[in-house]
Amino acid sequence: MFVDERIVTLFKRNAHHTLTYWSVFFSFGLCIAFLGPTILDLQCQTKSTLSQITWVFFAQQFCLLIGSSIGGVFKRTLFSALAALFVSALIISVIFAIIPLCNNVLLLAIAMAVSGLAMGIIDTIANIQLVTIYQRDSAVFLQALHFFIGLGALVSPLIADPFLAEGCGNHTGNGTEIMHHFRSMLRNSPHAEHNKTHTGGEESNVHYAFWIMALINLPVPVAVLFLMYREQLIPCFPSSPRLLDKDELEIETRQGTEGQDVEQKEHEAGGHGDIFSCCQNDNLRGLPVSFFMIHILGGMVLFMTDGIVGAYAGFVYTYGVASPISLSHKIAGYLPSIFWAAITAGRLVSIPLSYRFQPVRLLMFNLAGAIVTVLMLLIFYTSSTFLFVGTCLCGLFLSSIFPCMLAYTEDILDYQGCATSVLVTSAGMGEMVMQVLVGSIIQTEGSYSFPLCGMIIGCLGFILFFGLLLFHRMHRNYLTGTAKKSAMVEEPPTEQNGSAKTEQKESS
Repeated sequence: MFVDERIVTLFKRNAHHTLTYWSVFFSFGLCIAFLGPTILDLQCQTKSTLSQITWVFFAQQFCLLIGSSIGGVFKRTLFSALAALFVSALIISVIFAIIPLCNNVLLLAIAMAVSGLAMGIIDTIANIQLVTIYQRDSAVFLQALHFFIGLGALVSPLIADPFLAEGCGNHTGNGTEIMHHFRSMLRNSPHAEHNKTHTGGEESNVHYAFWIMALINLPVPVAVLFLMYREQLIPCFPSSPRLLDKDELEIETRQGTEGQDVEQKEHEAGGHGDIFSCCQNDNLRGLPVSFFMIHILGGMVLFMTDGIVGAYAGFVYTYGVASPISLSHKIAGYLPSIFWAAITAGRLVSIPLSYRFQPVRLLMFNLAGAIVTVLMLLIFYTSSTFLFVGTCLCGLFLSSIFPCMLAYTEDILDYQGCATSVLVTSAGMGEMVMQVLVGSIIQTEGSYSFPLCGMIIGCLGFILFFGLLLFHRMHRNYLTGTAKKSAMVEEPPTEQNGSAKTEQKESS
């Protein structure tokens, strides 16, 4: 078989948990991508300037960072983890429903800040739970988890596109021909004619898109609630336990033994808690420098690579319409969609690849591929054709870096420490900082600085990755030396006991 039967059995045993965590990441994807295509309609809705409405992005990203940092707090018990996921997924649906009612940019920023907090909690808990369940086999399931971000990020603009107004602000089309056909149908509907008659111009119908996304997302908190019911975590609705078949019982027994070992290791080295409790843990004092440097360098690599993802998704359209490429607004609007589609496809392809190849090999290949792609964008900076090709390749190479890095660092640290919390927090921070930094540089230095910034950030990430490999080697040598010392300490008593027995035999 293409996939090991043990992996299949593990998935069957934990299918309900796994599918639920995947579904909440679909909510994450819905939230992360809808602001781009609707930002000008929201600008008209709130009667704000473009510079004012961009603070909504910052509010969402900043609170996403906070949510990622504190998300590990809810990992203490399964009930607290699932309850946090339920509340977070429900909040996302509520925020989608009330966004059309936010007629002030401050209210909209507050709403997006709350959604960002929920997204950060989802990001941390879902990653931690999957790593805890599958441990050394988590790479395949983490790739699938992050595929659902891309899926949600694809669905969100497709839902919004038919409802976007062309006459409000300087909106630029960014959909396909089918989407433009749907939009034309909506404009010719009786409701649209009614709006034109009473307002003297085209009125945005984007509120329908938000309500549709709220309804699409609503099954996600319901799925989390059903998982809580199935795990007998809702006191007023007890459920009878399900009988296990022979294979599942064997896996359950083995997982129970491994789980006790992992829990003991987590207790000794801090566990997958929130990032603040990790830093304050007294048991971390006796650990080597390599242990901490693996956390730091892994986080810095993701700070760079996720920063590229955020900056590229946010400014590739601006780069496309600027000189010297000078694409039309309609054609340039395809670039963000192609980028997210490539990320989604890359994460889907990475699912079987992560089973066949070690995460470190995939990381090296993806980082090198991203750097080469950005270098080619710099060389062919006047070619509109290569801009589309490069956008697709960038999405493919950047798509699986985060889940591969998560699986790689957790495996190095033997599932001790706080790698998941540190990596999620660093990735969120990189996306927030790089969007602001690259946007400011493009505004002052011109469009050519866009691929140049990507090249510099990518090279820094690659250098940091080599530093991570070096400290991995040091940490491995430390563990080997510790094991040898432990073995040497245990040997003398055995020799003494053996010599005492020999003397006793000779005397007798």
